Amino acid sequence: MSDLTPNHKEGDALEPIDGEKLNDLAQKNIDNPEGAKKHVRSHTEADGFFRNNTTVRDHTIKVGEPLPLLGDDSAPNPTEVAQAGLGACINVGIQAIAQHRGVTLTKLELDIVGDIDLSPTWGVGDLGEDKRPGVSDVNVKVNIDGDADQETLQKIVDDAIKWSPVVNTYTRPANLTHELV
Repeated sequence: MSDLTPNHKEGDALEPIDGEKLNDLAQKNIDNPEGAKKHVRSHTEADGFFRNNTTVRDHTIKVGEPLPLLGDDSAPNPTEVAQAGLGACINVGIQAIAQHRGVTLTKLELDIVGDIDLSPTWGVGDLGEDKRPGVSDVNVKVNIDGDADQETLQKIVDDAIKWSPVVNTYTRPANLTHELV
């Protein structure tokens, strides 16, 4: 158990989300799938020395680079933040699906390892034809426990992976455009 979850004691049920609100949200999105399509907005400003501050809604996320990548190691790097988002998205999905299926979870932890080739180094390093910048392989290990058998827990995890927006961004990348303003 990490110090980030001081209210959860091992073996206790994870605090569930509101099942009625979850069902209402699901039904709303079934009834109006076009209304469920939203814009995700962020604003990033460089702070020097590879540090950045990104604002999402009313939250600021600090992003930087470690010392070996010429940063000051003051914050996670962009790939680490993306991987944190991946883990959080999978966890949210697992919790929602478990709640919807009447399963009480007592433990939910993910360990993720992503492989990245840093040799292209932001377009100034080894730019060989076979280079693929970005994460190439991701391994997710899920440590889950609750009041269901292993087969049921496995199905919850499998479905959370299948329906995770961030997993799908990793595996079926979004169309990206860019422009100078």
